[in-house]
Amino acid sequence: MSGIRQTGGATDGTIQHMTTSTEPFLDALAADGPAADRGGKMDLYGWLVGSWDLDVRELTSDGTTRRRPGEWHFGWALEGRAIQDVWIVPPRSAGRDAPDASDYYGTTLRVYDPRIDAWRIQWTEPVSQSYLSMVGRRQGDDIVQDGEGPDGTRIRWSFTDITPDSFTWRFEASTDAGATWHERMRFAATRRG
Repeated sequence: MSGIRQTGGATDGTIQHMTTSTEPFLDALAADGPAADRGGKMDLYGWLVGSWDLDVRELTSDGTTRRRPGEWHFGWALEGRAIQDVWIVPPRSAGRDAPDASDYYGTTLRVYDPRIDAWRIQWTEPVSQSYLSMVGRRQGDDIVQDGEGPDGTRIRWSFTDITPDSFTWRFEASTDAGATWHERMRFAATRRG
């Protein structure tokens, strides 16, 4: 097993501790920019590449609003045919010794699919065990990602009020097939540096 070494006193062939270098993985994952064979299609999300500070407002189950800071990092991935992000609430600077179920440390992979002229989106968040699939498209000046929650609820994530250095992100859900939408979370994002 290249890059993995056995340490400790295991004699039964099991690996007690693995040490690996993440550098080869990160080099293979990251890209310097969009793939040439995707033309201008990568622009829909390409403007997000970089780091963002978040003001997160979350509607809790009891109807109150919880407000916390967060951080969001976007980068080109998979030879420039995808954009991946890491979404962290609260930010790492706040300390994360024992995250609770309301904390987030997840990633989204956004891949342009020329067959449907839209983006396939996969969200994975291991703290709360949240996994979502969506399809993203431009709608006017906004970017809207539509999908279905694990319980069958229709969901949408929207990027609105987009400028080069700020945007609003909203998470909404509908229990009546999209007739009405209820906001569950809103981020005000500001580009770092």
